Amino acid sequence: MSFAIVVSGQGMQHPDMLPWLAEDDTVRAMQRMLSIDDWRACAKDPVWAGRNANAQVLLTGLALAAWAQLGPHLPAPAAVAGYSVGELAAFAVAGVFDADTALGLARRRAALMDRAVAANATGLMSVSGVSQSLLERLCEEFGLVVAIRNGIDSVVLGGLQAMLPRAVEAAQRQGAHAVLLHVQVASHTPWMAEAARGFAAHVAPMAFRTAGMPLFSDAQGRVAQPPQLKHALAMQIDHPVRWDECMEGIAGRRVACVLEIGPGQALARQWNSRYADTPARSVDEFRSADAIVRHVRKVLQAGT
Repeated sequence: MSFAIVVSGQGMQHPDMLPWLAEDDTVRAMQRMLSIDDWRACAKDPVWAGRNANAQVLLTGLALAAWAQLGPHLPAPAAVAGYSVGELAAFAVAGVFDADTALGLARRRAALMDRAVAANATGLMSVSGVSQSLLERLCEEFGLVVAIRNGIDSVVLGGLQAMLPRAVEAAQRQGAHAVLLHVQVASHTPWMAEAARGFAAHVAPMAFRTAGMPLFSDAQGRVAQPPQLKHALAMQIDHPVRWDECMEGIAGRRVACVLEIGPGQALARQWNSRYADTPARSVDEFRSADAIVRHVRKVLQAGT
């Protein structure tokens, strides 16, 4: 039996995340890139933690440090996918590039995205329990677009920050569950077109390796070869994340369990609501790396 990895994106970062994570070379490299000495102390400031330039580098570094500390004690995953910026760490887990390259790409990605919306304050909101007709009305009335598709009735919408609180209230009045996300740019929307072009130009001359395991991208499904990989990373910046299709791809690998790498439990919960027979847990739920390893091994052994 085998397992899959999914890597979290932005929005759930908090100072107490990954309590078991040790400081290693990847954590130190991430802190040097951010010019900080203690990421947990910095993450206590929600303004700092929510800033795009900080969050993307922070979460990429922490995800890769977590996997570096877990991976040697586990079999190779049968599949991997990353949610939004989590895709950079997922590509590194699949062997496309190393941790230092992933950190550099996270910094460049964030800078390009911030520059693309410098003249327009944008953001994201999540909404679930929403009908297609209500979704269309929200988008039309408040100038929103779909940024992420998590399921049939669960999406993330992007738009101008001035409109998002009103859209959240309107959705709630109609019985939907809607919240603003702790993200300061409208990722995966046409507002990011300039950033996507800049990122594509940046990665074009880089030496990517063929993915060493089944890798599912947010924008293009399963990808493996360097030209595909580069196009997929750039494309997801200004195109909707099709996370529902990523989950379908992983489910098709018939894994015994799924392990979410990153803060919070959002991806694990989404998976469990859709594939109840295949348990998903987040590494943020555990108090030690040993407990995570024991959990995965126990599920794999039970399935043999």
